[in-house]
Amino acid sequence: MTNNQAARPSLFYIECLRFIAAIAVVGIHVLGPYRDMVPELAWHEWLPAISLNAISRWAVPIFIMISGALLMSDQRPFNAAHYLPRRLAKVLLPFLAWTVIYAFVGGYEEGAWSWDVTASLLEHSPNEQTWYHLWFFYDFIPLYFVIPLLAPLLYKMEKQRVLLLLAAWLMLTLMHWLKVETPLRQNIILYSGYLVMGWYLFNNDQQAHLKFWLATGSAMLAFNVFGSAFYIWLQGEYSSVFMGYKSLNTAVIAMSLFVLIKAYAERVPEGFRPLIKTISKYSFGIYLVHPLFLIPVRNPDYGIYQWFGHSSIALVVISAVALGLAFVLSWLLTRSSLTRWLVP
Repeated sequence: MTNNQAARPSLFYIECLRFIAAIAVVGIHVLGPYRDMVPELAWHEWLPAISLNAISRWAVPIFIMISGALLMSDQRPFNAAHYLPRRLAKVLLPFLAWTVIYAFVGGYEEGAWSWDVTASLLEHSPNEQTWYHLWFFYDFIPLYFVIPLLAPLLYKMEKQRVLLLLAAWLMLTLMHWLKVETPLRQNIILYSGYLVMGWYLFNNDQQAHLKFWLATGSAMLAFNVFGSAFYIWLQGEYSSVFMGYKSLNTAVIAMSLFVLIKAYAERVPEGFRPLIKTISKYSFGIYLVHPLFLIPVRNPDYGIYQWFGHSSIALVVISAVALGLAFVLSWLLTRSSLTRWLVP
């Protein structure tokens, strides 16, 4: 196993991964309403939205892989008194706060705010997110209990045994995709695989296999786009059969992107690096706050998507504006010690 800390390359590629994942997540949520509008639209209207969705589903897996790469590569002695308040609470407290915030936002319906709606959202929040993007935390927070258990095991395992473990995980993602029922195919196992894969790719050089990763990732991206387009055209309605976060194709795309960006990130011109580093720094905050700016956009009564004449233009413009506004709000929240913890 190659674990030479001193020989590790620059971690600028991690910032690049966060940068593209933040953009992809915003894009996925901007295109959301197009899923329901598929039967009403001409193919050239829904195809850009479906294609963007199909090529962006790696975003959440990339975030999990980054956590696995960084947290499980920390070889300092484990200290629960340090880990729980510093690592777990850093995610748990913002999640709880934004759960309440979005419950109050969700209570506003038809021009008036209703405490009954907010109370209902809060009542069901232990099992159901109060806003669509908060689902991530229900699967991600339990992984913080997995990381301290997996990390020491991985460093004691031979490389070939780690590869066997990853092969088993990929088999489970295939079974999940094909809907083969098994009690082993639970979220904590399938998402834990991304942790291990992130750790493995972070600590093992893949330079000799770049052509393989490029070909495999490109093939899976094309498969997602054309497979989704054909299936939706055939059914006449939206389907996410090719786009699951815990499916083999999505895992392969996320792995390929991790390897390729790790290999080529240093070629990014200096002029673009400040922007990448800035968006990367606020990526968690952007994830948390950007749906606030999409509330009027996603309301079909306002017809905002139609203002742009075509879905391809609407997706680009709205995504860019939402990303920019989310960044500004995240930045503003970090200016005060009273709100900084909301967007760590």
